[in-house]
Amino acid sequence: MLLLLSPFCLLLQELFPPTGASESGILGGETAKPHSRPYMASLQVRGAHTCGGFLIRKDFILTAAHCTNECKEITVVLGGHNISNKEDSQQKIAAEKCHRHGLHTLDRNDFDIALIKLRKNATLKKGVKCIKLPSEGESISSRTQCLISGWGMRKPGGVAENILREAAVSIQTDKECKKMWQQYFQPKRMLCTFDRKKGICQGDSGGPLVCKDKAYGIAALTDPNCSLSYPDIYTKVSSFITWIKETMNDKY
Repeated sequence: MLLLLSPFCLLLQELFPPTGASESGILGGETAKPHSRPYMASLQVRGAHTCGGFLIRKDFILTAAHCTNECKEITVVLGGHNISNKEDSQQKIAAEKCHRHGLHTLDRNDFDIALIKLRKNATLKKGVKCIKLPSEGESISSRTQCLISGWGMRKPGGVAENILREAAVSIQTDKECKKMWQQYFQPKRMLCTFDRKKGICQGDSGGPLVCKDKAYGIAALTDPNCSLSYPDIYTKVSSFITWIKETMNDKY
């Protein structure tokens, strides 16, 4: 029986300048085509990438709750590809307010979801677009091929990637996830993917797991060393649609 690794890796990128990271990023991935993922957001604190997120409405970003600890310092960068450059496509908007799920305070590994209200609306155009969410309770079949994207690092203690990277991964069964993560995997609120050659690492947290052009998951947990020896865990978005709608105080 495999031993559960501890402490967990919450995928939060430490505040290192996003430079010199040509070998980092989504594990086993490849460079994304510029601006092909227009929903992607880089959450930055004092100019450094810390987490990912994604645009679901022109005034709201969906991300992981643990990515919003320094809410007042967060600047959301949309339309980015190489976030170390001042690209004309980029929109930098300060966070006005962060709404973390109330139950996340009871367990840092669960209910890991948050909405960031932008101080001003994003301008929707070719390089900046919203992504669709699944409906309440909508499921995704195991073995479905999905996409992960981010500016995260390849190993703990590294630095954030400059250029957006991505990788294709497949959904694992709840049984397989539970076997590996035991009581820490909650199938009602979590999904997982498992590929010994591809996955997420610190700095990728908050980014979307995109399946069939919808964001079904939010990158949340992996093993402490980003070793790909354990499944990657994502918050299951379809379990929180009502909360998302109510928090945005509008119909999605």
